[in-house]
Amino acid sequence: MSPLLRSALFAATALAAQAIAAAPGAEQWLRDAEAAYKRVQSYTAIFHKQQRVAGILQPAETIFLKCRRAPFSLYMKWIRAPHEGSELLYRADWNEGRARAHRGGLLSFFTADLDPRDPALMADNLRPVTSTGIGFLLQTVAANMRKAIERGELAFADRGGETIYGRHTRILEMTFPGEKSGDYVGQRFVVNQDAENRILLRIRVYDRDGQLVENYAYENLVLDAALGEADFDPNNPAYRF
Repeated sequence: MSPLLRSALFAATALAAQAIAAAPGAEQWLRDAEAAYKRVQSYTAIFHKQQRVAGILQPAETIFLKCRRAPFSLYMKWIRAPHEGSELLYRADWNEGRARAHRGGLLSFFTADLDPRDPALMADNLRPVTSTGIGFLLQTVAANMRKAIERGELAFADRGGETIYGRHTRILEMTFPGEKSGDYVGQRFVVNQDAENRILLRIRVYDRDGQLVENYAYENLVLDAALGEADFDPNNPAYRF
C-alpha cells in the first residue's frame, strides 16, 4: 500500500471514529436543549435574520418578534431598513391559516391576507414565515444532527464561550460530510447556546464552500413573556393592520 493511500485511509478512519464518538455527547446535548425549549410557552425578542437566496446574500433584517407556542402565533414588526414599518400577524387557528401583512412606508395602508408560502411572502426568503422562532431553530438543528448521528457522519465540537447580546453562550459546531451536503441544510452549523437557560440564541449555517447561507439570532430574548389575545389581534390599536 502506498504511503499516500495509507495516509488517506488513516484520515478517513480517524474522521469516522470522531463522528461515532461524538454521537453520544451530541445526543445528550440535543435532549437537554429540547427539554429547555419545552418549558417555554411564549417569548419576545429582537429577531435578526439574514439569508443567501439564489446565491446572493440578502441584507440583514431586524424584527421585533412576539411568539406564542399554542396556538402557534407570531407578530412581527420590522424595526430597521430595508423593510422598516412592515408588520405581519399569523395565528394557526385564525384567518384560514393565512398571514396578514403590510409593507412599511407608503404601502403601509395596503394590507393583504396571504398563504405563508405565497410568492409575495416568499420573495427573497428561503423559508415561509411560519418557520420563524427559537423552536424552528432547534428543530432544524435536531433534524440534521439526528440524521448525521444515525449515519455516523456527525462531527460535534465545543468551541468555548462567547458573549452575545449581553448573554454568556456556549459555541457548538456541527459539521456534516461535504460530499453529502445536499442531504443536510448546510455543511456546517455554528450555534450559540445560552449558558444559563440552554436556549439556542443564534445559528449560522455555511455551505460546502464556506459561504454563509442562513443566520438567525435572538436579542433581548424574554422567555415566558406575558402575551395575551390582544398581542395577536389585528385590531390591536398599536398595530397598523
